[in-house]
Amino acid sequence: MNQTNKQGALLAICAFVMWGLAPAYFKLLAHVPSVEIMMYRIVWSSALLAVIITASKNWSKIKELIFDKKAMLILIASSSFLAFNWWVFIWAVNNDHILEASLGYYINPLLNVALGMLFLGERLSKLQYVAVALAVAGILIQLVTFGSFPIIAVALAASFSVYGLIRKTVSIDSISGLTIESFVLLLPGAVYWCLFASSPESNMLTNDFMTNFIIVMAGVVTTAPLLCFVAASRRLAYSTLGFFQYIGPSIMFLMGVLYYGEEVGQDRWVTFIFIWSALVLFSLASYRTARRQRKAKQTA
Repeated sequence: MNQTNKQGALLAICAFVMWGLAPAYFKLLAHVPSVEIMMYRIVWSSALLAVIITASKNWSKIKELIFDKKAMLILIASSSFLAFNWWVFIWAVNNDHILEASLGYYINPLLNVALGMLFLGERLSKLQYVAVALAVAGILIQLVTFGSFPIIAVALAASFSVYGLIRKTVSIDSISGLTIESFVLLLPGAVYWCLFASSPESNMLTNDFMTNFIIVMAGVVTTAPLLCFVAASRRLAYSTLGFFQYIGPSIMFLMGVLYYGEEVGQDRWVTFIFIWSALVLFSLASYRTARRQRKAKQTA
């Protein structure tokens, strides 16, 4: 592995570890309404991204996007799904559903493949078809046999997959796109803060230093893993990057069971086993595809 790949692997690990540990941060604000936490996330990630754009002297790119009607409509649509995903995740964590949140992010790559087939005309290999079928079977068995449905997991996976699908329709780098999305959400976030936020923490002038520090860190928790992910994606093949994506939900799963004491019921075990089996096949299919592409490049 050359130096660039080593750096990429390290950055990818950092990104997915931070995403995996995110529930520990949101638990610190468990007493605050989830919509209010999402508001902090919007406001302080917008502030941090504004600093990053200023430091990188990329405001000209942001201005171009603002005056691009098509790009703005797409980013307004994507920002709504992103906000919904953020809110569901925060609510799930602070209502003791970390395991179901982790299940959602295990399902996510499989749903991405399915949406790519349905809307982008992407072709699936036989193993990928089997992987998607196993994931669907796991959810259906939980629904039919146990009478429960992993609605939080499906909501997280679906909202983030649709978000990614929408973002694929416009060629915008991740940082610029996230900056515009954050700015789109900033106005409703500010209105909510001024008119509807009701927790004692909403008045930062009366908070102690540590409380305000935790609130402001919402921007770092949102933006830092994305910056690492973007840097990793520039150094690694996308297929290679995909193998790191299970770090996050695996950390969430272990954290939910071992630290926060969430129980893995029989219905959850069945669904997790099906999803994990699907991911093994999905990873194998991705490995085979990457291997064929490398061979094709070598013989070209």
